[in-house]
Amino acid sequence: MLQELLCRRRDVLMILPYVAIVQEKISGLSSFGIELGFFVEEYAGSKGKFPPIKRREKKSLYIATIEKGHSLVNSLIETGRIGSLGLVVVDELHMIGEGSRGAILEMTLAKILYTSKTTQIIGMSATLNNVEDLQEFLQAECYTSQFRPVELKEYLKINDAIYEVDNKAENGMTFSRLLNCQYSDTLKKMDPDHLVALVTEVIPNYSCLVFCPTKKNCENVAEMICKFLSKEYLKHREKEKHELIKNLKSISGGNVCPILKRTVPFGVAYHHSGLTSDERRLLEEAYSTGALCLFTCTSTLAAGVNLPARRVILRAPYVAKEFLKRSQYKQMIGRAGRAGIDSVGESVLILQEKDKQQVSELISRPLENCYSHLVQEFTKGIQTLFLSLIGLKIATNLDDICHFMGGTLFGVQQKILLKEKSLREITVEWLRYLTEKGLLQKDVVDKPKDESFHITKLGRASFKGTIDLAYCDILYRDLKKGLEGLVLESLLHLIYLTTPYDMASQCVPDWMIYFRQFSQLSPAEQNVAALLGVSENFIGKKASGQAIKKKVDKDIVNRLYLSFVLYTLLKETNIWSVSEKFNMPRGYIQSLLAGAASFSSCVLHFCEELEEFWVYRALLVELTKKLTYCVKAELIPLMEVTGVLEGRAKQLYIAGYKSLIHLANANPEVLIRTVDHLSRRQAKQIVSSAKMLLHEKAEALQEEVEELLRPPSDFPSVEASSTEKA
Repeated sequence: MLQELLCRRRDVLMILPYVAIVQEKISGLSSFGIELGFFVEEYAGSKGKFPPIKRREKKSLYIATIEKGHSLVNSLIETGRIGSLGLVVVDELHMIGEGSRGAILEMTLAKILYTSKTTQIIGMSATLNNVEDLQEFLQAECYTSQFRPVELKEYLKINDAIYEVDNKAENGMTFSRLLNCQYSDTLKKMDPDHLVALVTEVIPNYSCLVFCPTKKNCENVAEMICKFLSKEYLKHREKEKHELIKNLKSISGGNVCPILKRTVPFGVAYHHSGLTSDERRLLEEAYSTGALCLFTCTSTLAAGVNLPARRVILRAPYVAKEFLKRSQYKQMIGRAGRAGIDSVGESVLILQEKDKQQVSELISRPLENCYSHLVQEFTKGIQTLFLSLIGLKIATNLDDICHFMGGTLFGVQQKILLKEKSLREITVEWLRYLTEKGLLQKDVVDKPKDESFHITKLGRASFKGTIDLAYCDILYRDLKKGLEGLVLESLLHLIYLTTPYDMASQCVPDWMIYFRQFSQLSPAEQNVAALLGVSENFIGKKASGQAIKKKVDKDIVNRLYLSFVLYTLLKETNIWSVSEKFNMPRGYIQSLLAGAASFSSCVLHFCEELEEFWVYRALLVELTKKLTYCVKAELIPLMEVTGVLEGRAKQLYIAGYKSLIHLANANPEVLIRTVDHLSRRQAKQIVSSAKMLLHEKAEALQEEVEELLRPPSDFPSVEASSTEKA
């Protein structure tokens, strides 16, 4: 990436699977950008400019999630700038075979291959099997290496016997040792899997991860282990653990999770999506420095941030109720062994007799193949693809679209994936469907075989807003209906319009809480509910379990319930109190907030394309900002800096750093002294991220000045006017 930016002087796009990893990379690479003179730009959640600012001198490194990477590529194609992208790096390339995100990644890469012959693509993965298909799709060379900086030993545990995974042995494993554990009867009952014995062999001097099938299980296991650890564990790095609890309190307005309060003193914590990102960041930092030595976590940690361990234990060969896939297993055990710290890493998979057969297949079989989801995920896959191909004029007639499809991963795998219909038949079918839905229109042509299409206004709005096509009609209807009586006395109506449809469809309201919230609404807020056809009487009947004759749309009711959660959160800006009020995990509330911020920016782009929705534009710019940061207005400038979350922003503000300019000019050494619990590494990253952001803003303003002072290209020349006179 550095070679492309500095030697070849072209922009680079790096695509990563999760927002947390994007932010981790931004923090790590901003200091390079400052020193070496290139921009590092974040495209994740609701952040990112479309099209990206055209830079005069310096080049840009865009770091993006899969979805934002796709929108970025679309906007570069639309503005004729795709050639400025010299290199695209995709981490965790195997995700191309995973559901709708895989389909989006495939579309992104296929468009780059089709529209720019000078852009290089590099894909990386440690868990790929059918490499040949991907090689053909990307027209790529393949480089493989078995090198691992730290040797990994895999073990299986059945009862109290431990076996080493050994491919040469007859059943794939050889006996290694018996677990040495003197268990009391109580402990046997509480810990039949001997987890305490397995973890105490490594902690507190080395770190350990215990992967559990469910979130609840993580919490229970953390508590159970602490019940049986000796008091000696409390003394290990005692001061740092005490600081951590103090920190957890200060970022959460005096609240701290009772489970963490009990487990952290022992150096143990759970890690899953039920935590807020502030809590997660603090726990991860404490784990990295060794103050915490054990995480009980869900499988998401395996694909997320970089937290290796001396020993990784898999509590059971399941993720939720699903049996473990080979690639998931590889991802999890891949966390074992820390380069530069450990000489060896080990993984232990705990299994019961009943799972023995399946586990022996799991450890010996090759990785799962990667298959295209482009057609399977039709509303987020092939329909969206056709819409954007025609909208961006990449391909507008049947032959060109079929030609494009031949170059996708789906095209490469069509013999396996298509049973009844040909690729052309499927293409014709979906184009007809999009035309019937009013998103495309056929052009009038003389010869039917030259059939070509153009995009309608609704189609353009849907693809510009990256709206899931399953919901574009409903969104249009809701916004249209909103215009008839938009209630602006409170934010509730606008929040309702930007509450994500997919989250509403999975929501199960607690009717008693719903009724309690409903009865506290102001007249203006009740007016919003009335416009949506939801009455207090209806919710009251639901809460008391009475029969209801009136039919009310379940999706609207659920969506309004989530709007209440978001509305309360924006008013109180305290996740803990909202979590208590609605009896929802605080991590879920935070992901609802992130989903709403992201969807709000999508709805904004949708409205920008439709003249009739002009009134929403200014309103949604502000709402998106509110949802993105969900803090008091004075903290927003500080939270624009990657890695500065609410807790940290408050500390900086109190210490006198009130703006981006303050932060960019801060001295990291002074920061460490004035802000509690800030490591030198974090202080440097915050300062370089702030500098980077400031440089970007200054550059954009200079750009604007030059643009204003530059004579227009279509300026009438002197000769032209004199000939006219003659």
